[in-house]
Amino acid sequence: MVSKEDFVTIKNLKAKNPDMSLREIGQLLHASHNTIKAALAKEEAPKYQRVEKPKLHLEPFAEVIFEMVNIKRYRGSRILNELISKGYKGGKTAFYNFLRNLKLDLHQKHFKPYETSAGEQAQFDWSPYTVLIDGKVIQIIAYSYINSFSRYQVFEVSLSQNQASVFEALENSIIESGGVASRIQTDNAKVFVDNASRDNLQYNKYYLNFASHYSFSPSRSLPSRPWSKGKIEKPFQYLETHFIAGGEFTDFLDLQYRLKDFQKHVNQRLHSTTKAVPNEMFLLEQPHLIQLPTNRYIGVKEEVRKVSSDCLISYNGSRYSVPYLFASKQVWIRISKGHLLQVYSQANKKIAEHPVSLKKGIVIIKEEHYRGNRNQTPNFERLRAEFIEQFPSTDIFLEKLKAQKRINPNYHLCRILEISKMYKKEDFYEAINCCLKYNVFSANFISGYLEKNHKHIFKIKEPIIRIATSEPVTRDLSEYRVYEN
Repeated sequence: MVSKEDFVTIKNLKAKNPDMSLREIGQLLHASHNTIKAALAKEEAPKYQRVEKPKLHLEPFAEVIFEMVNIKRYRGSRILNELISKGYKGGKTAFYNFLRNLKLDLHQKHFKPYETSAGEQAQFDWSPYTVLIDGKVIQIIAYSYINSFSRYQVFEVSLSQNQASVFEALENSIIESGGVASRIQTDNAKVFVDNASRDNLQYNKYYLNFASHYSFSPSRSLPSRPWSKGKIEKPFQYLETHFIAGGEFTDFLDLQYRLKDFQKHVNQRLHSTTKAVPNEMFLLEQPHLIQLPTNRYIGVKEEVRKVSSDCLISYNGSRYSVPYLFASKQVWIRISKGHLLQVYSQANKKIAEHPVSLKKGIVIIKEEHYRGNRNQTPNFERLRAEFIEQFPSTDIFLEKLKAQKRINPNYHLCRILEISKMYKKEDFYEAINCCLKYNVFSANFISGYLEKNHKHIFKIKEPIIRIATSEPVTRDLSEYRVYEN
């Protein structure tokens, strides 16, 4: 085959010397008569076409390469090293050509974009990041919820990505949107899907309950095919480059507040795909969203705790106070955003909230949990003086009570004083001596001992009846007169 340079030379020689024979041109270029004739008959220079060799060396590794490209997200050089360690005998050029064609094939054959109508779909996902909080490197989880028609985006952040935290972030996003789309698209994470098989899809039962509570249909992207969402947009790219990168925060609350300010900015800017402002488009989408139920969803592996007699519950090696009304009762707890311990009553009312301690063995108390109906908690010395006045010579008992119940002796002494009003004084002294004998100092012990061994006494005060005296009442007889027509 004639090279491109020879082809141009042949054309020029013939154009400048019309009388020059084919043989003479061939002698100059050391080419045959037929080669010169064929070159002059063509209008364009010949193009080099690489003959594709059979990919015999790469075919056995096709599935491995696909996984490393799309799931593990390895770079080409690392994939090549992995293949060589697995026995690949081919060259670099063949490998990179195969890899290039594979990536083109993925994007060109499997992605068909489409737009959704108002209220039809929302997409939910999350991504881990490390940021500086109070000068420490902390891993956070950023959650993204996008209403697909308007591209109105809601961000949530947590220190956890367990099922309860994922559901809380999704629920907060739905509530902030003021309604829920008919369908929510997610990936195949275990919190959503028990079996991601295309032929035997099984959703997680808790997620189905959650979807039922908010009346939306769950849908998922096919495994290793994020484009099956119908859109390939990067919900975290702008967050990464304009908020996460270089961000430092004083505490977790500072991170939350600033993230919400960033969310406002995101929804006010012109969207690169729709060429519209999400806030403005969301005004059109919101009327099409499904109305929210009255109550939030409750039901993700609630952890039940029994409150101790000193109004404390245990969580992760530390103890936290709850209102005194719930002493010795069962409550359930929920960890919000991975850093707040929320305590709920059996009637599903939040009764306490504490920041989760990063250290174990810590006791966290809020004084108002021991206040009852009084404006101020009586201090121990005040209660002590009252107790000594009623029960002299009990100093040792009080000292041991204070030492054993060092967290909240006020609560116990206050209850003991109330119990003492229900029994005879000598019976109460007997209970105190029993406490000293067994070295147990608590209101529950005294109450149990007295209930078992002695009867209540009830001091019923006679009612005071006051009869008011007044001047005699006289009436005019005309008031009783019967009027006739």
